Amino acid sequence: MKDRILKDIVTSMKEKDKERLSVLRMVKGAIQLEEINKKETLKDEDVIGVLAKQIKTRKESIVEFEKGNRQDLIDQTNREIAILEEYMPEQLSMEEVEKIIEEAFESVKPESMKDMGRIMKEVTPKLKGKADMSMVSTKIRTKLEELL
Repeated sequence: MKDRILKDIVTSMKEKDKERLSVLRMVKGAIQLEEINKKETLKDEDVIGVLAKQIKTRKESIVEFEKGNRQDLIDQTNREIAILEEYMPEQLSMEEVEKIIEEAFESVKPESMKDMGRIMKEVTPKLKGKADMSMVSTKIRTKLEELL
């Protein structure tokens, strides 16, 4: 994954694709920072985590840009998200996410809201990078409230 990003940086330089180059350089920097913090080379799933964090940050920025009525920044940020999403694994469908959540509930057998952490611990390895984790968290919380 990291090698692919580095190769695409070179390709973007050759093609003079400034926007793509800028986004990929930011990602490369974020990956390097994470490697320095962890003091080890990142595996693909760690790189996916960095990409997911970059996408999440940009989505949060869009909300702020909408408040400021800055359509130009919203468009630019959406293009950056599209570039980043090319490197993410295929996202799971809502049905697949709900099935994994259901399996976690059967496995954990929650008795109170305090079991939210145990359920998240169960689903995170299966869903991280393949689904929006804030949406997953909301679904689990809603399901727990219905159950209790």
